[in-house]
Amino acid sequence: MIKLAPAGLKDDIEMRKVYAGFVAGQIEAGSPIIALEADLMSSMAMDSVARDYPQHVINCGIMEANVIGTAAGLALTGRKPFVHTFTAFASRRCFDQLFMALDYQRNNVKVIASDAGVTACHNGGTHMSFEDMGIVRGLAHSVVLEVTDAVMFADILRQLMDLDGFYWLRTIRKQASSIYAPGSTFTIGKGNVLREGDDITLIANGIMVAEALEAARQLEQEGVSAAVIDMFTLKPIDRMLVKNYAEKTRRIVTCENHSIHNGLGSAVAEVLVENCPVPMRRVGVKERYGQVGTQDFLQKEYGLTAAAIVEAAKSML
Repeated sequence: MIKLAPAGLKDDIEMRKVYAGFVAGQIEAGSPIIALEADLMSSMAMDSVARDYPQHVINCGIMEANVIGTAAGLALTGRKPFVHTFTAFASRRCFDQLFMALDYQRNNVKVIASDAGVTACHNGGTHMSFEDMGIVRGLAHSVVLEVTDAVMFADILRQLMDLDGFYWLRTIRKQASSIYAPGSTFTIGKGNVLREGDDITLIANGIMVAEALEAARQLEQEGVSAAVIDMFTLKPIDRMLVKNYAEKTRRIVTCENHSIHNGLGSAVAEVLVENCPVPMRRVGVKERYGQVGTQDFLQKEYGLTAAAIVEAAKSML
């Protein structure tokens, strides 16, 4: 069950602190969790957790591929490993290990991939991944998620403790726009309808959910009724929800902080072409690499804004 937060607010806690608090809480509760880092302890607020619980936190250094192998081995002993690194490293840097050690072996490891897309900001093109979700969703057994805000992140992390298998979760590290009110709960594999509409459906994930909601408000002022869906599970995507809203509104815009290839836009298009072909537009990164800049600058530079969504929607009306 979900309840929306008031519009325009920021979370009162950074996403990295949600993660660190979750790990500490699980350790204190006696769970077999073990957190692995690749020389990014302070980046994910894990320094104090490692200091207080040194037997439960391993800093493996800058060797992301070996971190995945280490996590796989720990999983075979009955531990519950959570691996964190940046999205660029959690996907392309260690893809073969994700395949061999986790997905092929059906190992119980959760990968937390932070600094999603343009939120990598000042780390520049080498660390700014727009292809990561597309890489990981190609693995046979992977479950691929992108959390929206701190409320969702906390709830999904709790669920992951009790779920078996390879889950890959994409997030930003710092403050997100507050979308959900405290107490909201989420179902992996099911999208959330945040706003009803009859003329067009905006399907978004991650930081683009806030942009889609703002776009819907702007479209409403022009007499256009836009539904908004938070599709936080990329794989398995909520096929029935996509089909139902395609049939209802006959127009779809996807909105993602990711390449338009192999991410949310592609996943939605796959559903549409097999079930309900309707006009659609994809708002996302188009054949470009990252660069240094503030998040606001980068969102405008790559067209990841409410204005870009409005323009895409109006092109089909």
